[in-house]
Amino acid sequence: MKRMKWNLSITLTILIILISGCSQSEEEALKEARTIAESTFNSNSVEVNQDLEHFSLYLPNNFEIIEETQSNLILEKSDQTYILFYNALEETTSELNYQAAESAGHFTLLESFENSDRFGYIGVVSSEEEDTYELQIGVGGVKITTYTSVNDMEEDAEAMMQMANSIAYTSQEQ
Repeated sequence: MKRMKWNLSITLTILIILISGCSQSEEEALKEARTIAESTFNSNSVEVNQDLEHFSLYLPNNFEIIEETQSNLILEKSDQTYILFYNALEETTSELNYQAAESAGHFTLLESFENSDRFGYIGVVSSEEEDTYELQIGVGGVKITTYTSVNDMEEDAEAMMQMANSIAYTSQEQ
């Protein structure tokens, strides 16, 4: 009986170590989200696959449009909500959304990226809720926000930058 308890105890300890070792730390998640946001920003834009009344964009798989207005989209993926704001009066090189974020001054991560055609950024704010972060991605006059976790931050940053990039490219062509 003692041997069985001992084996169970060792097995549980190993399992806990393995599970905790598999989840990312906040620092790793922020670094990876920044890296994927920058590389997605610098990659060629994905082709738009949604033509809406006021603009077109690339919508990744499993994203659903819940509500559309002239300059906003409410999107959902599973039970997660994403809010997309589009200001057609701002150029793709606009820093307005980034400057607004910068002046708020409460970001855990706020990094910008730019090239001759576009200006983009990623912003992350720690939430009062444990393991929840507000993620903000912007390109020019496009800003997308959601609440995410450490484990989903990188995937969300990539999908959001793809969407922001696609609108920024579309606006240049119109």
